[in-house]
Amino acid sequence: MRILFITATRLGDAVLSTGILNTLIQQWPDARITVACGPVAAGLFSHMPGLERVLVMRKRPYDQHWLELWRACVPTRWDMTVDLRGSVISFLLRSGRRFVMRGGRRPGRRVGHLGALLGLSPAPHPTVWLNDADRLHAGQVIPAPSRGAPVIALGPTANWHGKVWPTHNYLPLWQRITADYPRARAAIVYGPGAQEAELARPVLHALPNAVDAGGRFSLTQTAAMLARCALYIGNDSGLMHLAAAAGTPTLGLFGPSRASEYAPTGALTRWVEAPGPEGHAPIAGLSVECVANAALALLHQTQA
Repeated sequence: MRILFITATRLGDAVLSTGILNTLIQQWPDARITVACGPVAAGLFSHMPGLERVLVMRKRPYDQHWLELWRACVPTRWDMTVDLRGSVISFLLRSGRRFVMRGGRRPGRRVGHLGALLGLSPAPHPTVWLNDADRLHAGQVIPAPSRGAPVIALGPTANWHGKVWPTHNYLPLWQRITADYPRARAAIVYGPGAQEAELARPVLHALPNAVDAGGRFSLTQTAAMLARCALYIGNDSGLMHLAAAAGTPTLGLFGPSRASEYAPTGALTRWVEAPGPEGHAPIAGLSVECVANAALALLHQTQA
């Protein structure tokens, strides 16, 4: 059984697709799977069962990255092709069953649309695939969890500034949380690159005792660190979806992005939205009180 799985360029969308991919793995445990995705998401699949190879799609002028993908895939006779990009590629390959996502934006949860493509309702939750080295590394960075002393991950970054909750809010948020949990420890989580580091820096400065858990770790190492945390609070971002996929209770912060489409998905996930019309509300309007109340409600569930 050979499966070609074409998923997203962006990390968040790629994470959301792991639920249906994991379902395919469970249904065909001996399948050999090729994943095509963008470079940011490639590390997500490093330890996936049944992985044959990851084809990294780097954007080229005149859409030549699609031609490169076709060249890489055309020699193989695929038993199944799942194309979440809605491309023509799957129709130009020798393939048995084909599942091709219709392009364009649609109302409703993205994860639900992904499940519907394979006839899965409810849609399976996203997941992460970790190995022992990831977990060992995480244990060296994130303190061991203990009741009454939760480690709380804060995600102050996003891929565009409109989605970034003002970083000066994290100090009063932390003061509100530690009023109830004085032994709590913060872990600041962010991705690689100068923009991510710039957004994380003021939060690290405001919370000098926080664990610096960003900028230098693989996706699976980051997921393993998040799995050790009692709560994740952060902007609508790939890291928010990664936290939920890792099983961490997750609180997503939404402003101009749509929670109705991209709210975190998992067993213990919540979200808060800035006041105003969905898709247009400035995230600066989201109050510290609103975020703190939602965060503490989630913490009380996990720390009871």
